Amino acid sequence: MSIRRTMTGRRAIAAVAITAGLVLTVVGCSSGDDGGGDGNEKSSAPSGQENEDKSGEQAGDDASDGEPLAELKGADKVVLTITQAKRDEGGFVTLSGEVKNTGTGAWSGVEWKSDETEVAKANPSSMAAARLVDKAGKKRYYVLRDTEGRCLCTSFKGGLFPGKTKTWFAQFPAPPEGNDKVDFQMADLPATSITISGE
Repeated sequence: MSIRRTMTGRRAIAAVAITAGLVLTVVGCSSGDDGGGDGNEKSSAPSGQENEDKSGEQAGDDASDGEPLAELKGADKVVLTITQAKRDEGGFVTLSGEVKNTGTGAWSGVEWKSDETEVAKANPSSMAAARLVDKAGKKRYYVLRDTEGRCLCTSFKGGLFPGKTKTWFAQFPAPPEGNDKVDFQMADLPATSITISGE
């Protein structure tokens, strides 16, 4: 009688233990799935957002590295590129870009000197001949110069050899706010319209 009771008791304990083990296993698996699911969703959302942010940054970089404002080709195989036209503090506009000699001979830059005698003497080979024309305001703006007639612009002393490129800048008085569309003129190069950006 006591043996049967002992066996029955052991079987009951074993059944309880197995049941408890199964319950814990099921609970553990379901909580792991829930936690894993949440973790995966959380980790996948930021990575997706991250990819979108990165692609946005790339698009922004491409936009900032976009086409130049203008590209002018002269008869002497010199190409002038305008990459920026920006209003500065103090009522100035600064244009900048590159000049490249695509010809087979050296380019001196004397064709771009100013017609004004004083400025031409101080700047024999420079961007001094550049002008901005504000059609809306009906005004023409020349490159700024100091009291000694030196222009606030790039000089091409020594010229530019074939295949060589040089960065340039020229500073002008700024047209009134709102008159942002102007024509850029430079010696023998064709005139072109550009838009001035804000500070």
